[in-house]
Amino acid sequence: MSASESYWLRTWRTCHGLLLGREGKIFLLFAGIFVFAYYLPLGNVKVQEAILEGFRMLQSYARNHTLTCVVPALFIAGAIITFLSQAAVMRYLGPTANKFLAYAVASVSGCILAVCSCSVLPMFAGIYKLGAGLGPASAFLYSGPGINILAIFLTARVLGLNLGIGRTVGAIAFAFVVGLLMAFFFRKEEKAKAAAALHLPPVEAPPRPLWQTTIYFVALVSFLIFAAWVTPREVTIHFKDGQPVKAVVLEERADEMIFQLAQEWEGKQPEDQVVIPKERLSHLEREQSWGLTVSQNKFYIAGAILIAILLMLWRWFTREEIGQWLHNTWEFTKLLAPLLYGGVLAVGFISALIPAQYVAAWVGDNSLAANLTASVIGAFWYFATLTEVPITQALMGMGMAQGPALTLLLAGPALSLPNMIVIGRVMGWKKTLVFCLIIALIATATGMLYGHLVG
Repeated sequence: MSASESYWLRTWRTCHGLLLGREGKIFLLFAGIFVFAYYLPLGNVKVQEAILEGFRMLQSYARNHTLTCVVPALFIAGAIITFLSQAAVMRYLGPTANKFLAYAVASVSGCILAVCSCSVLPMFAGIYKLGAGLGPASAFLYSGPGINILAIFLTARVLGLNLGIGRTVGAIAFAFVVGLLMAFFFRKEEKAKAAAALHLPPVEAPPRPLWQTTIYFVALVSFLIFAAWVTPREVTIHFKDGQPVKAVVLEERADEMIFQLAQEWEGKQPEDQVVIPKERLSHLEREQSWGLTVSQNKFYIAGAILIAILLMLWRWFTREEIGQWLHNTWEFTKLLAPLLYGGVLAVGFISALIPAQYVAAWVGDNSLAANLTASVIGAFWYFATLTEVPITQALMGMGMAQGPALTLLLAGPALSLPNMIVIGRVMGWKKTLVFCLIIALIATATGMLYGHLVG
């Protein structure tokens, strides 16, 4: 090798290392922000609307999801790292655990949470960092938003029994298949993790009985469930200046609300989306149900649970343990919060540039292209809890076929751009890419099969 070749090779290796290292990634981030800001056509009305929509979605996420969903999830993640025995995680979810038991525990524990694709992330990060196997951790990551019990019932009620059954069977099978495939593709790493687990030092005796730790975590999860309880979205809108109209609540913002109409109103057709300023509204009337009763009393229930949690901390935990819990929670917050908010802002900006009518036009049959398009759109689109059902209903009203509808319901709630960004930081971009591809491809195949069966 000549001296000049050696010089250029060393230079290339140096630049390559800098770009792939931590400082290089920071530089590329700054460079990307600079290029985006430099060339962003702010004079374009559509771009101005997209920027405003991005901040509106960010505000909606902050108002409707952060305090009641993300913050409790962060505290649960900190508690997993601080109080949950690593031996217990390794026993039930670790790489050496019984496969069926591990995936069953991951799926069941995920499906009771009824959270969105972003809110499940802190808990996923907690169990993954504590030593859970990649397969069970991935199953949990999908099952949290994907096998949402409330959403499955709502799907059957609004979109029909066939889609409800299809979503139920598909989502439960998904949790197992996604986990098993992730474990298979990264089996060498999982074998190394299993071998390392065999050489871990003996676990110290827990500082408190198992029943106390169990009750404490049940209380934390119960607080999350009730604090984040979703109020029934079917409403009758009563105006200060007009006749009532039936609709579905899609999103509530600071000064306006977005509805999907259930009947004709002011020239709009059923399933059209409308934005109504709050100053026009008198009140929203909801049909009495057990879900509404829980929603009306959820803060009283959550408050009682919070008091119980504080009493447990006072009686069962030391000051040092509580301090470590708060420290771990803060570490998760620093890792996850900026990525979540940045991702939500980006999704709001991008989604405003793509009208829903175009989406429906791309997914109007049960072809491979239509199902793959629905899968990709679902993977990047952010769905707040339960909003995927009325959105899918509106798209079906615009011409979306049955197969792509199921594909969207399977891929959409479990993935989103903010979700992908955070997963990449937690378990690496290679695993994140494979995780997203598995969900997108299996959702596509399931949608095509379902479309063929019902078509």
